[in-house]
Amino acid sequence: RTTGISQRTNHRPIPPRLQPAPVSRVRAAPSPQAIFCNALDELINNFIDPPVLRPSVDPRHVLSNNFAPVDELPPTSCPVVRGAIPRCLAGGAYIRNGPNPQHLPRGPHHLFDGDGMLHSLLLPPAGSDGMAPAILCSRYVRTYRYLLERDAGAPVLPSIFSAFHGAAGMARGAVSAVRVLTGQMNPAEGVGLANTSLAFFGGRLYALGESDLPYAVRVSSDDGDVATLGRCDFEGRLFMGMTAHPKKDPVTGELFAFRYGPVPPFLTYFWFDSDGNKSGDDVPIFSLRQPSFLHDFAITERYAIFPDLQIVMKPMDMVLGGGAPVGSDNGKVPRIGVLPRYATSEAEMRWFEVPGFNPVHALNAWEDGDELVLVAPNVLSVEHALDRMELVHSSLEMVRIDLGSGAVSRTPMSAANIDFGVINPRYMGRKNRYAYLGVGDPMPKISGVVKLDLTLAGKSDCVVARRNFGSTCFGGEPFFVASGEREGEEEDEGYVVSYVHDEGSGESRFVVMDARSPDLDIVAEVLLPRRVPYGFHGLFVSQAELRSQRPLK
Repeated sequence: RTTGISQRTNHRPIPPRLQPAPVSRVRAAPSPQAIFCNALDELINNFIDPPVLRPSVDPRHVLSNNFAPVDELPPTSCPVVRGAIPRCLAGGAYIRNGPNPQHLPRGPHHLFDGDGMLHSLLLPPAGSDGMAPAILCSRYVRTYRYLLERDAGAPVLPSIFSAFHGAAGMARGAVSAVRVLTGQMNPAEGVGLANTSLAFFGGRLYALGESDLPYAVRVSSDDGDVATLGRCDFEGRLFMGMTAHPKKDPVTGELFAFRYGPVPPFLTYFWFDSDGNKSGDDVPIFSLRQPSFLHDFAITERYAIFPDLQIVMKPMDMVLGGGAPVGSDNGKVPRIGVLPRYATSEAEMRWFEVPGFNPVHALNAWEDGDELVLVAPNVLSVEHALDRMELVHSSLEMVRIDLGSGAVSRTPMSAANIDFGVINPRYMGRKNRYAYLGVGDPMPKISGVVKLDLTLAGKSDCVVARRNFGSTCFGGEPFFVASGEREGEEEDEGYVVSYVHDEGSGESRFVVMDARSPDLDIVAEVLLPRRVPYGFHGLFVSQAELRSQRPLK
């Protein structure tokens, strides 16, 4: 089925008081040290490593069409133009994170770079018949790096994923070191972008990027405005960074996470209690023998599961061979690491070789007797995973690990190019049946959503429902919201939501799809007051959660 988003335009006018207002800022003159470093940056970017020589990281190409950044948008009314907002979404907010560079990059630019911007849609409250206007607000996460470059009026740090290549990368690193030594920046304050995902736990909402600590943010349940509260080290107990994909146990309320990096220990595991306090000591994993691009992981009721991929960090390749600091290692055999969930050391860590299995994202995992079951999209063209994403094909697989014998089996679940998947959050770490994933056409553009029935694994293609957005329409990662209207409801009783952009008309919409219908029928649409760029991961925060948000201590 190829029916796209609605073309109705009977939207209501935006109240004048909510229209965007221009913001002006007086910047201080740059210091002589900053002028010197800026000149060196221009020399490197114009003559040594001009982005035009590498189209895949040329900002004129990377930041084109709906990948182009937008300005901030204060709370702005937007109409429901189709159907009505379901009760389980009423008064809550759908928030999507993604990169949105505040300045035009001076040099090479990767899609993963760019300041984090939250696009938050506060939905009409219960009692409004689901037809009252929603409120869209787009705000930057006020990271240390965002504020530093805002005040400088230009980029200060080069792109992590694309600028540190060979001699030019070493030169950029030297310029960054000069900026540190001359007091232009303090890396101890964090250099991350908080542009990847969000998590709600312990009564707080966090914007996440794995190269830095979480940033606490707040979405107003009254007017929908988004504010950054600050960078969080959890009373001095969290260091350097945290994954952008922590896992929240739906029963205990605990949050499990990790960090990874280019120096030993390459992986460190930790967790938080249900009140959002960091629990116990960090668990360093020294059995991870080389730094891996460990973006995501999975949990079960008793275990944490870590993929060791063929995507690796190779800083010495940049220094000695003119290569990139992150790339693929085709000679490496991927592994899956299994650690007891409440381990205090890595003594019980077990590694299982799974040749050719490279999951950048994990969908879910659970225990089945003596076996562990992991469901994840496997990146088949791992050599293109970071630099040529349009060539990437991901195939969903189910991996079973027999903890007794050590045997590993794999079952493909669909031939489609699918990733950016979600499940009903109430089944995290438990056996579940249904999953919802974005269809790459090509990645990272999402042309539609598919629903899979995991019980069909090994019998047939697991896709049981599909929604294509339309020939010129593309969305992002879907998110599932349970209806929550009765006890014992079925796993797929609920709705799948996403932002969708029409590249033909230039309009962006928020769409709500019935998760149980064979065609994932659209039951509600909100016309947004301007386009929302393509981004990464989103989250729905209920009205009760919005009202329960706690301030920082």
